[in-house]
Amino acid sequence: MPDMEKQPFDFMGLRKIASVLSIVLVVASIALLGVRGLNLGMDFTGGTSVELEYAEAPSLDGIRNTLTEAGYEQFAVQNFGADTTVLIRMAEAGNDELALEVAGVLAADGADLELVSSEFVGSQVGEELKEDSGLGLLIALAVVLIYVGMRFQFKFGIASVVPLAHDVIIVLGVFALFQWTFDLTVLAALLAVIGYSLNDTIVVADRIRENFRKMRVGEAWDIINQSIHETITRTINTSGTTLVVLLALYFLGGEAINNFALALIIGVVVGTYSSIYVSANMLMVMGVTREDLMVPAKEGTGEEEEEQPPEWLNRM
Repeated sequence: MPDMEKQPFDFMGLRKIASVLSIVLVVASIALLGVRGLNLGMDFTGGTSVELEYAEAPSLDGIRNTLTEAGYEQFAVQNFGADTTVLIRMAEAGNDELALEVAGVLAADGADLELVSSEFVGSQVGEELKEDSGLGLLIALAVVLIYVGMRFQFKFGIASVVPLAHDVIIVLGVFALFQWTFDLTVLAALLAVIGYSLNDTIVVADRIRENFRKMRVGEAWDIINQSIHETITRTINTSGTTLVVLLALYFLGGEAINNFALALIIGVVVGTYSSIYVSANMLMVMGVTREDLMVPAKEGTGEEEEEQPPEWLNRM
């Protein structure tokens, strides 16, 4: 049995401080969402996107200045795939005439360019996307609750879903605070955050269950703390390598995926924290015990049965 007296750091000793921190962050995020709201992109609000191909790589700041001087107000300019391809997203509803007008304004500034395509997204489509995206996040959390509840135990299901909701709310709160554009790429990042955070939480939960069955002495506090110690190296290594890739995407991937990478960076950092503290705190609050996790004994033998996964899992 591991010697719990030689543990280098008492993670659970900081659980009250972590609880206060999490509550403050979640409440502040909800307040920001209510007061400032999200800066929804054209995917959700509707508008026009214009794709232009330049003969030479243009200055994006120069394009922004030209459009501002021409009287356009709400727009975003970014490279699209190549340095010579520019995508202009405008909140203004329009059609091909608006695209030709924008191309003409930029060409009048002396630029050699060609209009490649234009798209219009109606406000009704944007409203449907908002509803469907919110529903998709709720369904993802519900499926996680059902799966973890069946695979482990209902208390573990709650302790897995709460950290996921915690992570998503904080990411949304940061986007509301800084008014970064929230579009479909950020929504995809939120779903990826749920998957990433769930993976971390499941690893810790599995070790907690294993140690509750293996360690015959010790309070829940000690066993959960020992489980976190046994998985912390894996958690830090996984988060560290993931962050290296995400930072590379953010700094080198171009403006088109900046917000996607940014949402994932915040989600990985918050998700690593929540898999250590929020999930374990929930188990402590719900009073998980050894009896919750013991495998039922075989009839007439007094020996524990070997745990078998549900039949539907064997078919996956």
